[in-house]
Amino acid sequence: MIARVVDQDGNAKRREREAIMTDDRYVPGLENVIASETNISYLDVEAEQIVLRGYDLIELARSVSYVEVAGLLLNGSLPDGKGRDLLEEQLSAASAIPDAIYDILAHVPAGTHRMDALRTAISALAGFDGELEDHSAEANGRKAIRLLAKVPGLVVNGHRILSGQPVIETRGDLSFAGNFLFMLTAKVPEPLEERIFDQSLIAYSEHELPNSTFAARVIASTMSDMYGAVAGAVSSLKGYLHGGANEAVMAMLGEAATPGELEAVMLGKLARKERIMGFGHRVYMRKPDPRALLMKEALARLAEAKGRQDLYEMCDAGEAVMKREKGLYPNLDYYAAPVYALLGIPVPLFTPVFLAARTAGLCAHVSEQHAGNRLFRPRVSYTGPRGLRLS
Repeated sequence: MIARVVDQDGNAKRREREAIMTDDRYVPGLENVIASETNISYLDVEAEQIVLRGYDLIELARSVSYVEVAGLLLNGSLPDGKGRDLLEEQLSAASAIPDAIYDILAHVPAGTHRMDALRTAISALAGFDGELEDHSAEANGRKAIRLLAKVPGLVVNGHRILSGQPVIETRGDLSFAGNFLFMLTAKVPEPLEERIFDQSLIAYSEHELPNSTFAARVIASTMSDMYGAVAGAVSSLKGYLHGGANEAVMAMLGEAATPGELEAVMLGKLARKERIMGFGHRVYMRKPDPRALLMKEALARLAEAKGRQDLYEMCDAGEAVMKREKGLYPNLDYYAAPVYALLGIPVPLFTPVFLAARTAGLCAHVSEQHAGNRLFRPRVSYTGPRGLRLS
């Protein structure tokens, strides 16, 4: 096995150390197995903090915009006001999507899962990028901007085409987050709506090495292209054990109208040993997800503004049930789902919006993998028969 050692200057060096790295224990799901070195993000469970290139993600969400966080992820440093404005301009200029992509989506069956449609669109979009096979840091940076700029349009218009609605155009007079929310709802958002949506994008922007990011890095480790790696992440994120959880949360909330009814629904699910989505996390385990706390605050503000305190109270009651019955805390999806519902975002787009927000983090990881690559090639713990003979 290859061990990666960091010298005093912080430069990663690969050294053959088989005498030391001989532990061949099987760890289901690779839980707590270190698979990559990164300077992008880290889940500091003890400090209950999500670190993004040295910054606390929650502090960033309270203080700056998603575009600034995207700049931090892609370029390694937080842009100043001028840099933020420049990045907004670059994203706006790169947002146009070739008509051929929409033509492809027009031939996809209407019942197609929106994440499958998004994966198809991203794969097709690769052929339009003249730098597809250039994996240099500079080219990857430019491709990341193009992908980040286009994915919101693919999310929204893919859904609209499959729903028999006309394509909606971007607006150059809105911010990245404001324009994205405008396309999702077909109305210019109020300042509170835009700010809360922007915070949600930051909350979803990057989260160390979840399944979808790992999938993207595994694909990138073959020196495949950024579009292919992101398309692979889309497939991973579709699963209800990962990104699809926010849609499942909204389905559960739709089964009740009061805190008492939601408690009954949840207790019934627990009695039937059904999984309740939106609670627990492989890394946080029995500790709160800081992003859930952020979105709970956002839900309280939005619910008050829209006269929907009933929804907030119901979600709060559901949180209490799971803490009492299972000792579990909500994760980001539990509170992001009702926030998106109050913002008017269609439920089938909850997970695609998650992917759109995570695009910045995914592209940062693909670029980092290409820059210091080693092909992922794990082994197995074989449990099959041995010694069989043909005759």
